[in-house]
Amino acid sequence: MNYYTMIDQALDEIKKVVLGKEDIIKKIMMAFFSKGHVLIEDIPGVGKTTLALAFSKVMDLKVNRLQFTFDVLPSDITGFNMYDQEKKQFVLHEGPIICNLFLADEINRTSPKTQSALLEVMEENGVTIDGIRYQVPSPFCVIATQNPIGSSGTQLLPESQIDRFMISIELGYPDTESEVQMLKDRHHYNPLDSLKLVFTQKQVVEIQEVVETIFIHDDIYQYIASLAKQTRNNENIEVGMSPRGSIALSKMAKAQALMNHRDYVIPKDIEEVFFNVVAHRVIISNKAKINKRSIQDIIVEILSTTKKPTIGE
Repeated sequence: MNYYTMIDQALDEIKKVVLGKEDIIKKIMMAFFSKGHVLIEDIPGVGKTTLALAFSKVMDLKVNRLQFTFDVLPSDITGFNMYDQEKKQFVLHEGPIICNLFLADEINRTSPKTQSALLEVMEENGVTIDGIRYQVPSPFCVIATQNPIGSSGTQLLPESQIDRFMISIELGYPDTESEVQMLKDRHHYNPLDSLKLVFTQKQVVEIQEVVETIFIHDDIYQYIASLAKQTRNNENIEVGMSPRGSIALSKMAKAQALMNHRDYVIPKDIEEVFFNVVAHRVIISNKAKINKRSIQDIIVEILSTTKKPTIGE
């Protein structure tokens, strides 16, 4: 099986629906192949649900969506047991999280207890209902969205929750050309209806296994550790990247190598994914805020001042 060709075909299909966002599509696909989860930090109405549905159609995934509000309970996510009068026994009612692709919309509008239930599934790929463990299907991925901080009804997510996401991205507004094309496409039909199946679920799992075999040289591991150290010892950063973040960086770099038709990682793979892996994991210092330093500026500076290996050049 030529995975490279299939990946390119899947990208082409999704690009029919999500216009002008090729890099974002790639990053989400890479996170999926790395068995990671995605946090989308953006305003409503920029196509987050459409993006998730496009992935589900191309990869033959069961997708569920839940709108998180202040009154959503943990059992609304995981499911619950209810007594059936006819069967004279308790019957399990599975929650929406039992799927391949779960779209958790506006997770920073719900309670910490509900966020914790989602956290358990993300970390352990399973739910516990009345003391019994249930595994989620494989492959499994959470794409969560959160509104900009300060929006009505929002609250900050705890660092432990944010750290569970492999990458964070922003969709942003489409460019004018893409928006015009989107208006034309949706005038007569829904482009989602035209998407073709590229992967089976089994093939997606196989690609996840291939990603794990991608080779990383010891010098690349040292480069990852050096970058992590730079985030922890930077005067503009109050809280640096966690070891979990370093692991996420190595996994995303492997997926980046696969997307570029290689079975080994080079420094450029690290650089391509560094911002999306790190940005949501670090907290900038008050000094940086006073000096109006953005997290993007700080990360670019870290990349430019950290010595990188010459492997692959």
